[in-house]
Amino acid sequence: MSVVPLVFTSGWASGINAYAVVLLLGLFGATGVSDEVPAALQRTDVLIVAGVLFLCEAVADKIPYVDSVWDTAHTVIRPLAGAVIAALLAGESGSLPELAAGAIGGSTALMSHLVKAGTRMAVNTSPEPFSNVGMSVAEDLGVAGVVTFAIFNPVAAAVIAAVLLVLGIVTVLFLASRIRRFLRRRAQRREEKRLAGTGGHWPPG
Repeated sequence: MSVVPLVFTSGWASGINAYAVVLLLGLFGATGVSDEVPAALQRTDVLIVAGVLFLCEAVADKIPYVDSVWDTAHTVIRPLAGAVIAALLAGESGSLPELAAGAIGGSTALMSHLVKAGTRMAVNTSPEPFSNVGMSVAEDLGVAGVVTFAIFNPVAAAVIAAVLLVLGIVTVLFLASRIRRFLRRRAQRREEKRLAGTGGHWPPG
């Protein structure tokens, strides 16, 4: 069977939490739940690193503004992880060229990452922290559920991932005004810090 559905789903999930995807797939492969998981993802050192980074993300993802900084730092990491995971899955199955799989996984991860980052910017315009915690928990549960489902029913899981991706894009478009407000606030804070460092004068001195 073609590995495309699993590649697409893993790409979508990687854009939200790449470390969770590596950890889940690796555990599924190491415990014998799935034969489609590449050996590279089952290595003990890979699982340990993925587990530690997953815990770091689980904390950072629930703190207002810290989550957006974390997302910015992962703008390259998540799509790259999605591409690598997809290429490994394609290499294991042999049903799809690794380059094509990497392109699918990477581009899908980039889209879902942008959806996540944009949504978090909108959420951070709210003064209370509970929405961040709720979003983070929902994302973690969603990734875990869809990736697990993909192991047993990859086509249905890919359809779910595609629907969630489209809904996410629509949501970001709907929240565009809030995202712009967040970006203006961040630019204002940076300017205030810059002026504070120069004594309120420009150029310095």
